[in-house]
Amino acid sequence: MPFGNTHNLLKMNYSAEQEYPDLTKHNNHMAKVLTPEMYANLRDKQTPSGFTLDDVIQTGVDNPGHPFIMTVGCVAGDEETYDVFKELLDPVIEDRHGGYKPTDKHKTDLNPDNLKGGDDLDPNYVLSSRVRTGRSIRGFCLPPHCSRGERRGIESLSVEALGALDGDLKGKYYALKDMTEEEQQQLIDDHFL
Repeated sequence: MPFGNTHNLLKMNYSAEQEYPDLTKHNNHMAKVLTPEMYANLRDKQTPSGFTLDDVIQTGVDNPGHPFIMTVGCVAGDEETYDVFKELLDPVIEDRHGGYKPTDKHKTDLNPDNLKGGDDLDPNYVLSSRVRTGRSIRGFCLPPHCSRGERRGIESLSVEALGALDGDLKGKYYALKDMTEEEQQQLIDDHFL
């Protein structure tokens, strides 16, 4: 985490009350939900990979938000974060996503034939569009808690999976660290980067 040392175990020498962050001027979902009692209940818990409550909330502590822009204010470090810290995360998710309950199920349909809309866009105004995706790979931590080695492992898996594509899905993988300035500029000009 960029500003806080959330893995300082000496913090456990202080009471939950002494360690509870001042959220009085914060405008984020975490600050709305987190209470001193909840903090005391969760502060000594961690996921199997070591992600703690302070790791979950630190981004929202460091970034109070803006009075007119409600941010989330917390992150998950791995899939177990959602179970270990459900007391905090379930209400944050419900509030952020307009009533989405822990019992609700997200619809996943990866069949492109089932996509609806988009065929009526006026080509005079819409030249291109793109879809961004995020990754969650079981067994790997999420970006806020991912180690350098894990990131390299994920890159390797991704390169292997992308290399297996053919036809109109085949493309070229560009590692950011290996890209020339010319390649980078071309990808920017082509609206890929």
